[in-house]
Amino acid sequence: QVQLVESGGGLVQPGGSLRLSCAASGSIFSIYTMAWYRQAPGKQRELVAAISSGGSTNYADSVKGRFTISRDNAKNTVYLQMNSLKPEDTAVYYCYAEINAGSNPSGRYLEVWGQGTLVTVSS
Repeated sequence: QVQLVESGGGLVQPGGSLRLSCAASGSIFSIYTMAWYRQAPGKQRELVAAISSGGSTNYADSVKGRFTISRDNAKNTVYLQMNSLKPEDTAVYYCYAEINAGSNPSGRYLEVWGQGTLVTVSS
């Protein structure tokens, strides 16, 4: 069984910072893209940032220059550093990963989601 476990959400004032972490565990041969999505109340889930296994990144326009995604392949972990937070960043943040599960390159391809962590930006 492969799972993603997020941590680091919480309440922060506008202009503040938070760092989200997401660790993958289970029978994992390799991890391809890892990403963070978010879903605000009444809105669709949207991509915030993604990072490939080689370290290439892309960001939603709304977070460029404020958020930084990174990963530690040895720990099967992805991070999201969020600076200069705004009230409109308030949402449940979900970790996502494309995983080759098993013990060899011919394992199962899985798209896995975390359970979500709430980020609230408010004074």
